[in-house]
Amino acid sequence: MNRRQFVQRASVSAAVLGTSAWMTRAAAGANDRIRIGMIGIGGRGTSHLTDLLALREKHNVEIVALCDVFKKNLETAAKKVQQKQGGAEPAKFSRYQDLLALKDVDAVTIATPDFSHGTLLVTALKAGKDVYVEKPMTIDLSHANEALDLARAKQRVVQAGTQRRSEGKFISAAKMVASGALGTLNRIVAAYYVNQARWKRTNDKCEAADVDWDAYLLHLPKRPFDASLLREWQLHRDTSNGMPGLWMTHYADATCLLTGAKYPASAVAHGGTYVWKDGREHADTFYALVDYPEGFIFNWGMGLGNAAGINWSLHGTKGTIDMEKGTFTPEGAKAESVKLPPEPNLSHFGNWLECLRSRGRPNADIQFGHQHVVTTIMCARALETGQRQKYDPVKRAIVAG
Repeated sequence: MNRRQFVQRASVSAAVLGTSAWMTRAAAGANDRIRIGMIGIGGRGTSHLTDLLALREKHNVEIVALCDVFKKNLETAAKKVQQKQGGAEPAKFSRYQDLLALKDVDAVTIATPDFSHGTLLVTALKAGKDVYVEKPMTIDLSHANEALDLARAKQRVVQAGTQRRSEGKFISAAKMVASGALGTLNRIVAAYYVNQARWKRTNDKCEAADVDWDAYLLHLPKRPFDASLLREWQLHRDTSNGMPGLWMTHYADATCLLTGAKYPASAVAHGGTYVWKDGREHADTFYALVDYPEGFIFNWGMGLGNAAGINWSLHGTKGTIDMEKGTFTPEGAKAESVKLPPEPNLSHFGNWLECLRSRGRPNADIQFGHQHVVTTIMCARALETGQRQKYDPVKRAIVAG
């Protein structure tokens, strides 16, 4: 079974959402240059910019427009694009609506603070654009539902920035699980630990005069300029949902890739701010237990007070897969670990660009983005409310209970 056949088999949304696993419609003007607009060109956006510039000749793409509310980011990125591409400087905007209004923009990337992903994604799809959106796809379930419906209705290509789906060892492990080598999978255990005040930044070089503050706030209540809300948005409740969206997203998405699982049945969470008393509004230590109706539990945690590193393992009745070591260990006292069969790493951005022409669904298609949104929102709500959260896949709703 090749990789594409496996992804088709593992696609949970074909049954739940009533969609086929792959689109067959050919792209109009498939041999023409693809013109890309970038919304958000700070930390992650700069990484996206580097990737796209490296792929521009191979995939015949051009970055034609940039948008960022922070003038420093905008000017720096514009100069880099002009140097690499030659010719005129790309169009520059502080308002995303102006970029989306450009008829010569075929597709957009979104790498803004988490609270804005849903608004930008929905608006971009309404404008008829294909989209690459950073993880988490959104932190609002209503936006996720609307975006999924729009993408399917308008036949748009949407790639979520959960790049584990393009990494060789995850592709290999998914094939091993699908083969039955683990036996009955019953639990997945994963955690990420660092000893640092993650996401805390120095904001003294960010001044109101250099920021389109109203554009940044979007749907948030109006308030005076706050450099921390812009530069340290990960620490605030209004602009992120904490560790579930910021980091758990990768693990939640990979859980579906590795197992072919659908949506979680329920989730509970616990945590608090135990180490970094620096004004952050989110926990610095977090644990969640997520139950899947396919018959296994997913245990995920993150802590910022000890550098124990990463552990990530899948446990079945016939053996264990260690994702960090890339090994499979059969059950038995004298069993020896073996390396996972090698699979090549794929370019996540390259995969998106290929699908813009073929109109095929990319590795981290929006249906998978919808899944990680559900899981991470459930866990964030569980911590915030102290109540178990359940998901109804028919109503596409999360409820306490």
